[in-house]
Amino acid sequence: MPSTADDRLTLADWRRRVAELYAEVRALARLDPAVAWDHWRATREWLFREHPQSPVPAARRDAFRASHWPYDASLRFQPTIEPAPDEPVGDPAADPPAQPTMALPMSGGGDMTFRLVARLEIPFAAGTRRLGLYWMAGYAGGLFLPFRDATNGCATYGAGRYLLDTAKGADLGPGAADGSLVVDFNFSFQPSCAFDPRWACPLAPPENRLDLAIEAGERIA
Repeated sequence: MPSTADDRLTLADWRRRVAELYAEVRALARLDPAVAWDHWRATREWLFREHPQSPVPAARRDAFRASHWPYDASLRFQPTIEPAPDEPVGDPAADPPAQPTMALPMSGGGDMTFRLVARLEIPFAAGTRRLGLYWMAGYAGGLFLPFRDATNGCATYGAGRYLLDTAKGADLGPGAADGSLVVDFNFSFQPSCAFDPRWACPLAPPENRLDLAIEAGERIA
């Protein structure tokens, strides 16, 4: 967390740059998703190496180089969003009724509150799998799509990766069809805690643990 006025200003700049990057990615991807991915990869690496709010420890930034699998067009999807049913809890006469939330564990201990807002059916070559799409109940709000897969603990961070974190600008946008969402695993990224344990990151829930190796996106080995 920022502790000085300068920290807060540089954090605001980091978030602004990430939001701008994803806006550029969405625009480029309309013509060529692979070109958009290459721009995302190069810009993200530059930010991690040069920006004062990089999650990479300062002593390691000069030598930092990001590692990714090659772009795989078969891992870009535009699934239909299936809203999770509203299940009011507490007083049924409340206006509006309270909605159930869940606490996802944090890498540094404790938890953070989220709400399941939808499920996405992803038609992998090995068969369709479902992922939960969450809304961050605290902080700045926003859609959150974490996942774990069979690469965790070897080629990628052991606690999983993220696809979307719109509270921090990581947003691939809607799909071409109404009610759909772009889910491109080539844009999977490690949470900040993968680079430095001083960061605390929410972890993927059990329903988002895939029994597949997603060999796309950012890797650490």
